[in-house]
Amino acid sequence: MSTTVFIAVIGAAVLHAAWNALVKNGADKLMAMTAVVLGHLPFALAALPFVPLPDAEALPYLLAGIGLHVGYQLFLLGSYTFGDLTQVYPIARGVAPLIVAAVSIAVLGVEMSNMELSAISLIGAGIISLTLVRRADGQRNGKAAALAVTTGCFIASYSLVDGLGARLAGTSLGFYAWQAIGNGIVMSIYVAIRSTGTFGLIWSGGKKLFFVGGGASFVAYATVTWAFTQAPIALVTALRETSIVFALLIGVFFLKERLDLMKVASTMTTLIGAVLLRFARY
Repeated sequence: MSTTVFIAVIGAAVLHAAWNALVKNGADKLMAMTAVVLGHLPFALAALPFVPLPDAEALPYLLAGIGLHVGYQLFLLGSYTFGDLTQVYPIARGVAPLIVAAVSIAVLGVEMSNMELSAISLIGAGIISLTLVRRADGQRNGKAAALAVTTGCFIASYSLVDGLGARLAGTSLGFYAWQAIGNGIVMSIYVAIRSTGTFGLIWSGGKKLFFVGGGASFVAYATVTWAFTQAPIALVTALRETSIVFALLIGVFFLKERLDLMKVASTMTTLIGAVLLRFARY
């Protein structure tokens, strides 16, 4: 991985943690998530005249990616309804490297070194310990943890699909721009069925989420999609997990969430495992 790609992915991690914090901090989380997703559209449409059409070979990956991103967004929304940013975000982000490693071993027949297995164990320990984190009222929050783990499954899936699709497309930005448009259309249909008043709420009180959150989210994942074409997908996926630290800092210092030793230890264990996994193979 070149220095340029490394810095770009770290920057994407910061932006990703930031827009997650905006969604978590919103009083109406459906409106907040919808605003961020629809906020992709102006940026995606603006990019289309400057990028080629994705190769037809990438179409199945494009469609699959749209479905996986919508699933990810809905489960993330559910996670933030029940849990803190500092609990939900590390679990969701930490699951992805575990799944990538498991698929590599069970399906692709890849052999793991002792360092890689140690990294996987650290990530697993961090995730399991985060399921024991208590809410502000002192109660266990297993439901938020379960939803966050499911969210992580979607993250791992769309990372693999998008990485392969962007490579086949021949244009990472073109691939993601069309995916963002498809994602916005599907999300709009879902919201129209569930709560049509959400669109009016975005216009009246969600402009910041639409432009700032949507812009941050689009730039973050467009950068990651490009990075998938420049470096191994597993490496990029692992490096993105530095966003766990940024989410912890935002949650504590800006959202005033409760900080305890369990959160700190769990988050740092997960992060150390992700970093170790990044260096173990490459």
